[in-house]
Amino acid sequence: MLEKTFKLKEHGTSVKTEVISGVTTFLAMAYILAVNPNILGTVMNQDGVFIATCLASAIATSKGIFLVSASSRAAAYIAFISLTVIFLYISKFIH
Repeated sequence: MLEKTFKLKEHGTSVKTEVISGVTTFLAMAYILAVNPNILGTVMNQDGVFIATCLASAIATSKGIFLVSASSRAAAYIAFISLTVIFLYISKFIH
């Protein structure tokens, strides 16, 4: 299904490569979401920094979905969905 939707072979990639790319992007963004509020939270509101980081990450990732080549869109979709799920889960704990 992913192969046909994103024409992966035509673009010289595979589902495995795209999943690894998506997971790598997700892990990098999860790290940023964890570390950035701790660093900037010393001089700013930590919850505000966390929300701003989440929004900036979501916007940048979603823009990437439309600006990158078709072969990289699968990785961008995976990262965006992962970030959205994490943001919704963590937002339950912010008061």
